Amino acid sequence: MRKKLSAIGNSLGIVIEKPILELLDLTKDTELDMTTDGERLIIAPVRKGRKARVRSAIDEVMADHAGTFRKLAK
Repeated sequence: MRKKLSAIGNSLGIVIEKPILELLDLTKDTELDMTTDGERLIIAPVRKGRKARVRSAIDEVMADHAGTFRKLAK
């Protein structure tokens, strides 16, 4: 998808269409992380607590399937 920058006051911005917002679960309050690799602008939502959610999911899987993992380890 190609976009052009739009003037917003003394700054420039990009309008993100609703289908993209819905796909990425973005709202006007979503904090975004902007970085560059020297050629590209990379914009990604900041997902607070992701690491904790992943750790919790891993712990749950390990607990639910502990017996199976022990058998596989033999």
